[in-house]
Amino acid sequence: MIMSIILLILGFTILIKGADLFVDGASGIAGNFKISKMLIGLTIVAFGTSAPEFAVSVKSLLAKSGDIVLGNVIGSNILNILLILGCSALVHSLTVKNNTVKKELPITMLFTTLFAVLLSDSIFDKGIANQFTRLDGIVLLLFFSVFIYYLISMARKKIEEEQEVILPMSKSILFTIIGIAGIVLGSNFVVDSAVFLAKSLGVSERLIALTIIAFGTSLPELVTSITATKKGEYDIAIGNVVGSNIFNIGMVIGVPVALFGGIGLINFSYIDLLVMIISAIFLFMFSFNDYKISRKEGFLFLILFVTYYTYVLIS
Repeated sequence: MIMSIILLILGFTILIKGADLFVDGASGIAGNFKISKMLIGLTIVAFGTSAPEFAVSVKSLLAKSGDIVLGNVIGSNILNILLILGCSALVHSLTVKNNTVKKELPITMLFTTLFAVLLSDSIFDKGIANQFTRLDGIVLLLFFSVFIYYLISMARKKIEEEQEVILPMSKSILFTIIGIAGIVLGSNFVVDSAVFLAKSLGVSERLIALTIIAFGTSLPELVTSITATKKGEYDIAIGNVVGSNIFNIGMVIGVPVALFGGIGLINFSYIDLLVMIISAIFLFMFSFNDYKISRKEGFLFLILFVTYYTYVLIS
């Protein structure tokens, strides 16, 4: 028990310090390559912080726990917008660039809606059960390849404005690697210790899965986005969430299903899918309105998050 508490505290310490180095390193890479920090947020930061979700997804699918795979992606995407951007906006209003509103956010809504449609077979044919097939996974990968092409086209465009290069390239890469290692290691310590403590206190596995595991795999995004916001790196904070949500759908669910086979007899609530879609729509609406996510809008995100999770826990 005492060792678990020590590991829990150590995990949070490593996680926070890792996020601090990760954001500095990612920002330094953007400055050295003269590419936008939004691109860094959509790629290195987003893919890096989604590593826990990917690991859980592959492990769960191999163990034939398909509902955990889907719940991991759906829950993480809801948490990323409602909780992570909600908390980040409370720290400071998040400025959203024009290109993000016109391109990245619509892409996020497209991916989210496509994922929900592929999961909802029974809506279109009452005679069949909801399932997620290998073909569905391949469809997601095809759409994800278009997103990768978009990222490549972004990378070819050098930003015109001067960026202050704080870190040399070698140190930026080193900070990024050490940072992501710290994020993954720290989040693993936190989740494993919290699960052990919860079981020791007699908390049910269902409640553990709905809370600790869901929150635990989103810890990297949460700490990274809040850290980036505190440093004024709003593009990294927003790009982290947008990129993570797209990565979760395209890779975390798409790759394992395409490789290892589909998921049959899906047990989920349409409320979960609806909240996932509404979250993406609200993010676009708030950003489109005045090109920023204000503290008030962040608070609304958190109210929706608490409302949804209250439903999940009592349903």
